[in-house]
Amino acid sequence: MAYKDHGMSREDALELVRSRITNDNLVKHCLAAEAVLKALAAELGKDEDKWGLAGLLHDLDAETQPDLDVHTRETAEILCQKGVDEEIIEAIRLHNPQAHPGEKRTTQFHHALAAGETITGLVIATALVYPDKKLASVKPKSVRKRIKEKAFARGADRDIIRECEKAGIPLADFCDLSLQAMQSISDDLGL
Repeated sequence: MAYKDHGMSREDALELVRSRITNDNLVKHCLAAEAVLKALAAELGKDEDKWGLAGLLHDLDAETQPDLDVHTRETAEILCQKGVDEEIIEAIRLHNPQAHPGEKRTTQFHHALAAGETITGLVIATALVYPDKKLASVKPKSVRKRIKEKAFARGADRDIIRECEKAGIPLADFCDLSLQAMQSISDDLGL
């Protein structure tokens, strides 16, 4: 995959993620977010490489800056220095608006990244309750059902996931698309 048109090749982006993130599950989260964002871009007729790159790089500083009052600021600085597309940097910054008081997600891209990276946790948690713990076993209706269960995967903020509708895709379709995208890279995710 190229991604070069947006300031960084996919290979360089993945190398950067792996050099900055030591937690294997967090790396897998970034890969899952990349897959979901690419699938969402394809569905909405947007630039798959641009949206995928945002998904892959969105949590670059999650280990060094876990405090939500600052998370994404360091990522934005790093990506700016590397010449990454400004729209990608802005979407990454605003997937955590807590670090940027007074700013809000306003574009389709902003909402897509926030919803796309958030739903990955719900999909993974759904797979982990299956006996074989495999994404291949998860049915789309199971993900849609789990959205309604607030006690399940509490960290997956349902309001943020519902921002998929602000990005232009109904919630049920978004659940299905996200699951399929993650199933397509299940070997990379170890699920």
